Amino acid sequence: MGAPVLGPHVASSPGAGVPGERFAHVETWVFDLDNTLYPPHSDLWPKIDARMTLYMCHMFGLDGLSTRALQKYYYLRHGTTLKGLVDEYGMDPGPFLDFVHDIDRSNLLPDIALAAAIAGLPGRKLILTNGTRDHALKTCERLGIDHMFEDVFDIVSANLLPKPHPDAYEMFFARHDVDPARAAMFEDIARNLLAPHRRGMVTTLVEPVQGAHDHRDPWEIARERPPHVDFVTDDLAAFLAALRPAAQEL
Repeated sequence: MGAPVLGPHVASSPGAGVPGERFAHVETWVFDLDNTLYPPHSDLWPKIDARMTLYMCHMFGLDGLSTRALQKYYYLRHGTTLKGLVDEYGMDPGPFLDFVHDIDRSNLLPDIALAAAIAGLPGRKLILTNGTRDHALKTCERLGIDHMFEDVFDIVSANLLPKPHPDAYEMFFARHDVDPARAAMFEDIARNLLAPHRRGMVTTLVEPVQGAHDHRDPWEIARERPPHVDFVTDDLAAFLAALRPAAQEL
């Protein structure tokens, strides 16, 4: 039996309660970046993904198909392609990170609805990403929301240890003095919400609109909603705007 529908584009896990009630205690709002703060149908992630393949093609001298397979192998085994390259080859992460995030963001337009929704949330707003701080800031600037976040905790801040590793979240909590029991996490990959949920965060999975192209790898897509996902939405701006009245009761 599926989860109850709570409104347009929003569903909850059994026992999660209605959204407003479940977020009323939240004082820190934590957002993933890629395919979460910008629309999942955007072309940004495919551009980054393609540049990872291109970098590895030059690094190993392999054809595109072989490199692509190796890239995804490292991603699945190590949590990020970068972590695999560093662990197995001792690669300097700097040039790789600079290269893969050097993309054209001109197709990404300001998101007025998302900006208004985030601005209306009480408390702190932080970004937790497996990408880089520079990528997050440039992307958020295009969206018109870069000034709304207190800080960005990126893959460099985590010593290259990516989500979903629990220690990456613990480093984030410690660095920014976040009480996970009074925080919420928004993320496009379900497995990245397991550790936050175990630490007491309210978790929301952000998914593409039904029928839209999904840029996630097949194994990243939750075919059934896992119990560590409290809410699911395909419209982050509308979801956050609906939380505002209850959150302001704090």
